[in-house]
Amino acid sequence: MTSVDFHFNTPDRLTHACRLVRKALRAKAASEEKPLVVFCRDAERLSAFDDLLYSFSDEDFLPHVTADHPLADESPVILCDFQWMPDAPRTPNLLVNLDDEVPEFFSSFDRVFEIVGPDDLDKQRARLRFAFYRDRGYPLTRHDLQQADARDAR
Repeated sequence: MTSVDFHFNTPDRLTHACRLVRKALRAKAASEEKPLVVFCRDAERLSAFDDLLYSFSDEDFLPHVTADHPLADESPVILCDFQWMPDAPRTPNLLVNLDDEVPEFFSSFDRVFEIVGPDDLDKQRARLRFAFYRDRGYPLTRHDLQQADARDAR
């Protein structure tokens, strides 16, 4: 069953998503065989994320393409604004949802990451997504980044 991780109190959703992508690539949780998919129907937000992946780290190259790119069958990270699944034998593994709603195809992935920013509208939309997953029995994990930052500051 798909597990869902909510990362909330993130100061910047897109920067935090870049960290998740980098962590998955370093841990080999995202690979050519098991791509990480980043979903968002908001073209402007997805484009900003695409740009940020190139400038996020001076030390890391975060290889990625859009789902309609000719190299989508080889990339470990796929950005899409529509329901996209890798062709066999590749298997869906991780989904980072940057959209405001639950993607219809989320249950095809082993794990979903929901990132919640600081503004009230984003929190309200995340509560609806949280309730959706909870009411259907999906295992949920909550990560409060504000509490983590407070522990790290000690």
